[in-house]
Order: sequence, then structure tokens, then C-alpha cells
Amino acid sequence: MSATIFTNGTILTLDDTNSSPEAVAVDGERIVAVGTLNVIRAALPGAKVVDLAGRTLIPAFIDPHGHFPDSAFVTLLRADLASPPRGDCRSLADIFDRLRAKAAKTPKGEWVMGAALDETLLQEGRMPTRDELDAVSRDHPIWVIHTSGHCGVANSMALARHGVTEETPDPAGGRFLRDAAGRLTGGIEGLSAMGEMSDTHFLIDNSNFGRCFDVAREEYLSHGVTLAQNSWTALPLLELFADVAKAGDPGIDLVLLPVAEIEPGFSKVGLGRDWPRGQHITLGPRKLLTDGSFLMRTAYLTEPYYTGAPGKTPDTGLAYIGRDTLIAEVKKLHDMGFQIHTHCNGDASSDMYLDAVEAAIAANPRKDHRHTIIHGQVMREDQLERCAKLGVTISFFPAHVWYWGDKHYSEFLGPERSQNISPTGWAEKVGVRFTIHNDAAVTPTRPLHLIHTTVTRRTHSGRVLGEHQRISALSALRAHTIDAAWQVFQENDRGSIEPGKLADLVILDANPLDRPDRIDTIRVDQTWRRGARVYQAETGTVGEPA
Repeated sequence: MSATIFTNGTILTLDDTNSSPEAVAVDGERIVAVGTLNVIRAALPGAKVVDLAGRTLIPAFIDPHGHFPDSAFVTLLRADLASPPRGDCRSLADIFDRLRAKAAKTPKGEWVMGAALDETLLQEGRMPTRDELDAVSRDHPIWVIHTSGHCGVANSMALARHGVTEETPDPAGGRFLRDAAGRLTGGIEGLSAMGEMSDTHFLIDNSNFGRCFDVAREEYLSHGVTLAQNSWTALPLLELFADVAKAGDPGIDLVLLPVAEIEPGFSKVGLGRDWPRGQHITLGPRKLLTDGSFLMRTAYLTEPYYTGAPGKTPDTGLAYIGRDTLIAEVKKLHDMGFQIHTHCNGDASSDMYLDAVEAAIAANPRKDHRHTIIHGQVMREDQLERCAKLGVTISFFPAHVWYWGDKHYSEFLGPERSQNISPTGWAEKVGVRFTIHNDAAVTPTRPLHLIHTTVTRRTHSGRVLGEHQRISALSALRAHTIDAAWQVFQENDRGSIEPGKLADLVILDANPLDRPDRIDTIRVDQTWRRGARVYQAETGTVGEPA
């Protein structure tokens, strides 16, 4: 492969000094030179030149937390029940129409699954019931999973398949919802209660996984993402990814986060020990879960929710794991040498996790562990200061500001607490390194829109939610590139434009630093991965043109 020089535009390297050189040279999979055009041309005679024509070159985006290839599971295999601004289901009638259409195409007795339902955006403001899903079909088990992934509704056949009866007790960290008479409504909350139906790979196998992988890869590349993540990788999904890894370069790089419960066996005698060699699909941090979701008021808080769910008194949510168990799990993983990423939506769950990390470090000091809080939606200033002392990093979820910020303001947290969801401004002030994510398929993988929301803090209605939590466009870009690489120990290989790093690059049609209030209007023109062009906006093609 001949060398390539990029020049005649703005180049944002996002290196330690945020330099902006005249030219960048790539040879093979790596960046080989950054500097002035004349010097680089002299060093690489015969190199072809990519004329940026005034456009902006940046490092490719890195997904710090998501569930690749979930978006394709929804697109190809499930009824998409998303409401505006993502979809067009505005009422329960729309939901039932989508499910009936899916059932009509599904053989009797086989599962019908709906995804991305958000009752807070429906006219009725509630979840469907078991009886309503029975009216859709009694010939299919129907399972509708909430957009948060933390609850769902089953019809009678699905409850039976799941082994749930009127006598089934609630498991720790979960609930089988019942009406006033004690009859099951079909609602299931918490991963412990949902069981295998909570798995993102539910109903996924070798017959459909490859097709979903390919569709998701094209989506990610079209938005400039070259390193994706599956951040809750149970053993059946690990086995599917291992098959892809054995086949060679899959066209996108991935970090997988095995669920903590399969350790230590997974790494000592299982697939983790014998993971396929290669640089494209790698095992990363181990993953823990402490609480639920704000959308269903199961994020675990120190103060009650602003309003309760319909017909309920406001409470503080639900812990998915006991404090002592969490401390033991963190110690186990820390002592094994793993980095730990832990889902903590509420501040009470963050308190528990920070206690666990502090105990693990006290018993077994480790430099640069980079244990990570995922979401940290309502972290307090004192918690961020504690993170700085403990060396804990955070991946925030600012997409909530756009998609559900108005709900946080009026229902979940209220006008005061909602100002500080995803507190990137506070984190920057106290020196905690952080990233930002979309948590696909909870919200779509759209880096530029996410960066725009992080900078502007505007909700879907246009309200500014927490102006003091705004950060600069430069800081937000870094949070989705070099800081995201650092958060999974890959900063020496990617995330910035520097000699020796992978030539994962994105050409934007405008400079985000010049239009911080309109970053969402910027387009990805090209994506380059490992020195090859893999996406071209003008044609919509994925893959280097012949």
C-alpha cells in the first residue's frame, strides 16, 4: 500500500497539545508523519495526496460504552417500538400494530420480540399489559423490552416459557409486577427477574449474528466510529464474537466486556484463557451492574424521585446488588488484575461502588487501575472529588439531556437536581478524566449529535439543562476520541493523530470548534480505518472504492 498524505484543511490531532499541523502522512495501517507539507512530501516521494479542500480531519471516534451490534438486532430481528424523536410510535395502538405485523410474519409458537419501547413518550404514559399483549397474539410468546434494557412486558405464553407463575417470588434485585388483586400484569423489572430475556443476545445465534454484525458495522463506520464496544458480554455472546474473531479482520475493531459473574472460571479454564489471538476483537474490562434506569425509576438514589410512577409514591429506586456482595465482587476482579467498569446510574449506587473500590485498593494497592463508573448520571460534587482521589474514571451519558432531559426536569429528578445530570462540567473542574457515550441501542450511535448535546446541554424541547455543566467543543471531542482510548488502555495505539498510531481518521465537512452551537449539523464525509477508506458519504459506500 502506498503512502497517503492528508492536507489543505484543518487537522485536529487531539494530541497532548491539541496541535493542528499542515499535513499528516499514513503508510500502511499507521500514521508515519505529522508536520509541514514540504517536509512530509520530501520524506515520502510518490505518496498520493488527499485534498481536504478546507474540511476537517480528526481521529476516528471511539465508543466508550455501547452494545454492538444491538442496533442491528432491533433493525433486522425485532419490532422497533421507538417513539419520537427516534421513531414514530406515539401510542399503545401504534405499539400493538407493530407487534401484530411482526406476529403475522412469524410462525406460530415462535417468539415475537419488540424493542426500544419507552412508555414515558407514549400518549397513555404507561407500559402495555399482559392481557393487551395476549390480544395481539395468543399463538406467540411476546416479549417487549424497554428501551433502557432494564424491564419489559410479557404475554401469558412468554411468562409460561419463562417459568413464571402467580406463585413465583420476586428475586433479589428484581420484580414481577402484579395488580391490586395480586395477579401478574406481565411487567418484569430488573435483570435478575428478566433472566435470559434481559440478554441483548436473546434469540440470537449463529444463523443471524453475522448478518447483524455486518449491518451494525456499516452504521458505526458511517458515523466515524472505528472502535466499538459490547459492554455486557455474557458467555453465549462471547462465543459468537469468538467465531468472528477467528475468521480474521471483521472490518471494525471491538472491545468486549465479559460479565463479572463468569470469573474466575472464564479466564482460568474457559474461553477467556483461549481467546482467539488477534488485534481486532479483544477482551477488555470486566463488567458489574449495581442498579437500574431512570426511565423506570429503578436507578438507586440517595433522595427520592421527584415524582412516583403512576399510582406510586416516590421512592429511591432499586439496588440490583447488595453492598457486601458488590465489595466482594470488586475485590475479586481487582485482585485478578482486571479493570472494572460498573453501571451506576444513581448516586447511591455510585457511593456503594466507590466504597468497594476504596476497600479493594486499600487491601491491594494498584497504580493506574482506571476502574470506571458507567453513566454516573447524578454524581454529586463530593463523589467526583472522591473519584479524583481514588483514580476512578467515568463514562457519562449526556444523550439523556437531549432524549429525556425534559422528563428529568418535570418527573424524574425535578427542576433542581436535573440541572446536574451527566455532570461533565464538575468532572472537568475537579480533574476527573471522563468520556461520553450513547449506550447504543438505548440511543443511536451518533457521535456528533452526542458532542453537540454535551456542549449545548439542550433538551429535545430546547431547554438548557445545567448550563454550568457545559464543556467546550474541544473537551467533548477529546471525550469521544483520545480519552475514550485511554479509558480502555488503548491511548498508545489510537485516539489521536500521532506518528506510530493506527491511521483511524475521519474527515468532517466542517470544524466543530468553529460552530460549537451547531455541531449536530456537521457531516462525516469519510471514515478511514487502518489506512484504508471504509466510508464515503457522497456515495454512501462502505469499503474502499476500486
